[in-house]
Amino acid sequence: MNKEDISSTSKPHHPSFNNFYWEAFKTFFKIGTFTLGGGYAMISTIQNEVVAKKKWIPEDQFVDLIAVAQSCPGVFAANISVFVGYKLRKTLGAICTCLGAILPSFLIILLIALFFHHFIDNPAVAAIFRGIRPAVVALIAAPTFTLAKQAKISLANCWIPIITALLIWLLGVNPIYIIIVAGLAGFLYGKFIKPTE
Repeated sequence: MNKEDISSTSKPHHPSFNNFYWEAFKTFFKIGTFTLGGGYAMISTIQNEVVAKKKWIPEDQFVDLIAVAQSCPGVFAANISVFVGYKLRKTLGAICTCLGAILPSFLIILLIALFFHHFIDNPAVAAIFRGIRPAVVALIAAPTFTLAKQAKISLANCWIPIITALLIWLLGVNPIYIIIVAGLAGFLYGKFIKPTE
C-alpha cells in the first residue's frame, strides 16, 4: 500500500455535494425512527452510522461533538444531529440532519396522541412496554462505557464522573454548575498543569 492509499483511508469520507443532503436526512431519519430510549440511546447508533459506516467524522471528533451537545441547552438528539450536520455542510447540513432526527419522533408522538386512548389499557401493549424498559437501559449504558473508553477515563480519573453523579443524585446539585466548574477546571489543567496542543 502506497502513501496515497494510507492517507485516503485515514481521512473522513465526505459525500459529494449533490447527494449529501438527502443522504444525511435519510440517515438521521432512520436513526430517529429506530432508536428507543431518547437521545442518549442514539449515541451508539449515530456513532455506528456516522463514524464507522460512512466515515463522515473521525472518532475523536465525534466524542468532542457529544461533549459539546451535552453541554448545550436543548434536546440532546437535536443538538448532536445539528453539530454533525454543521460540521459536514454548515447550516444546510445542520437543517437536514436535525429534521431527519426529530421528524420521526414528532410523527410517532402525534400518532400516539391521536390513538393512545384506544390501546392504553391493552395488556399486550403494557407487556411490550415492560419488555422495552430493560432494553432501553442497556441502550443508554452501552455507549456510556464506549465513550468513557474513548474519552480516556481510567482508574486515575474515574473519580470525576463518580463524584459528578453523586453530586447530582444525592445532593441535587444543578448540572449547569458542574458543567461550568468542569469546563474551568479543564481549562486551568490544560493551561498550567498539562498543556495540550
